[in-house]
Amino acid sequence: MTNNSRESAFIYTFAYNDAERSLCHLEMRSFFGADTETKIIKSHVKINPSRSPFMKGRVEILADGNTVEEIIAKAPNFGSEEETNKVIFLKINDRQGIDKVENNERLQIERAIGSEMQGDFDLHNPNQLYAIVPFKGRWYFGLYTKSEPIWFKHMKKPREYSTALSTRVARSVANIAVPNPEGVIAIDPCCGIGTVLVEALSMGIDIVGRDINPLVCDGSRENIAYFGLTGDVKKSAIEEIVESYDVAIIDLPYNLYTHATWDEQFTILKHARRIAKRVVIVTIESMDERLEEVGFQVVDRCVTMKQQFSREIVICK
Repeated sequence: MTNNSRESAFIYTFAYNDAERSLCHLEMRSFFGADTETKIIKSHVKINPSRSPFMKGRVEILADGNTVEEIIAKAPNFGSEEETNKVIFLKINDRQGIDKVENNERLQIERAIGSEMQGDFDLHNPNQLYAIVPFKGRWYFGLYTKSEPIWFKHMKKPREYSTALSTRVARSVANIAVPNPEGVIAIDPCCGIGTVLVEALSMGIDIVGRDINPLVCDGSRENIAYFGLTGDVKKSAIEEIVESYDVAIIDLPYNLYTHATWDEQFTILKHARRIAKRVVIVTIESMDERLEEVGFQVVDRCVTMKQQFSREIVICK
């Protein structure tokens, strides 16, 4: 799903609210090595935009220029007489300065490019979708892939758990843990009803689930099967796991709901460090001293809100 290409470049646009900002930015840094406040980023990294709950779409850049007239001049090189096409002007919320374009001008630009391209212009059901977007004073044009909210379909699970992560957060956490799935083997050793597993498996991430509670293991397997996915979920305490993994994802909402002792949390963290090279921890409380005591080094972090409390997502190695 993810690869690096020196030849290709892409532009991604994002949408998120204030409560999601920190989480989206950590996901950006995991994918691209950088984040941005402008909700638009250019990168040589190719990501399926449907992976992210925050990506609106992706432009595969075919042409660029200092002016939109340069793009219009190049438009006859694109499209096909056998296909219909549509050009959309990507609107970025709160766009200011040199990249700000009013609505009437956007429509004129769409028509000007579309009318010069090969093939017919179809507003309603085009064979191919293209996009034009200004970015940092330069214009970019290319094939457009719109994000599909796959995570939204996963909200209706047959088994629910009130303290589980939301599907949006779970999907982003899976991306943060495994931005490039190729060759990566992951584990969720406290998987609960499988919220993270469903999102990860739906994106092609090689992940297994373990939990000490046999009832939630049953729920996790039922949820995974409900969405037509296949996953390995077994009852197991984390200290019983002998296999090694590239990354572990651990949601630790224990203090608020089950009042687990520090010794119990220490056991989970200690064995997570033993079985995985990299660990992404979701916690409702600051754990820096405890993580240091276990031997973890914090690489990056963010905070995400849910109702009355916040969760911290911490990347450790």
